[in-house]
Amino acid sequence: MRIIFMGTPEFSVPTLMEIIGQGHEVVTCYSQPPRPAGRGMDLKKSPVHEAAESVGIPVFTPTSLKDPTEQAAFADLDADVAVVVAYGLLLPKVVLDAPRDGCLNLHASLLPRWRGAAPINRAIMAGDAETGIQVMRMEEGLDTGPIGMSETLSIDPNMTAGELHDRLSALGGDLMVRALAALSRGALGFTPQDAEGVTYASKLAKSETRIDWTQSASNVHNHIRGLSPFPGAWCELSVGNKTERLKILRSAMVEGASGAPGTIVSLDQGPVVACADGSVRLVQVQRAGKKPMTAEEFLRGVQLQTGSVLG
Repeated sequence: MRIIFMGTPEFSVPTLMEIIGQGHEVVTCYSQPPRPAGRGMDLKKSPVHEAAESVGIPVFTPTSLKDPTEQAAFADLDADVAVVVAYGLLLPKVVLDAPRDGCLNLHASLLPRWRGAAPINRAIMAGDAETGIQVMRMEEGLDTGPIGMSETLSIDPNMTAGELHDRLSALGGDLMVRALAALSRGALGFTPQDAEGVTYASKLAKSETRIDWTQSASNVHNHIRGLSPFPGAWCELSVGNKTERLKILRSAMVEGASGAPGTIVSLDQGPVVACADGSVRLVQVQRAGKKPMTAEEFLRGVQLQTGSVLG
């Protein structure tokens, strides 16, 4: 098939490469424009941009698709279908309607649960036991289109958002090429989403990354793993005469330990911190300006005592 691919982050790359590997003609890629990054703030191309250029596919990086000139250029590509995977720009109706078979979106949840920008993080933060990946025909509404194909994936109680991201990214590439094969045969059917059970996965805000130890241990544990490795849940602790921010990248639920919320109640195999209901053990942490380390490595560099309080 003649395909336009639209995507930006690392999550999208396996789908692009699977499509190419199946022999489809990817006429061009659309991706977010290069952004300043690193200490020097040099412009950096997106992962999709770099992957497409590595195999000789031209890349367009418009800041918007609302311009009639951009819309005409999109239509002139004469595509059978556009495949959209975490692109990051809204597609106007004229763009959605331009390919002969419309636009297919790969979404990382079981719709209508977790429509929106951060479905992987929100599923874990909510303590969901399962999620999935779906191929949806795009409409003007936010992730409201009918579903063509779906795969379900269990969420392990200790799985982080980063681990779930990688599993769904790989699974999504396989799902999309199967959907395209069915579409090329005229055999891809679509089922409308349920009207009930709609939830929204809003974009992560900096204001919600700080750990609230007054929550239950299960909520704190889900919060930590749902934000790991990025942007990272964090707390504050006193080191010497200064207050230091500490990211918590992994935790584990602990039974039988209790105390005032935020208080370190044990240092056995890593700091055990009391929550409103139960406690969590810190398993992997990251000090400001340092690399991630195990809790045991952290304790060798910082003098903590039971009774210390994390803010």
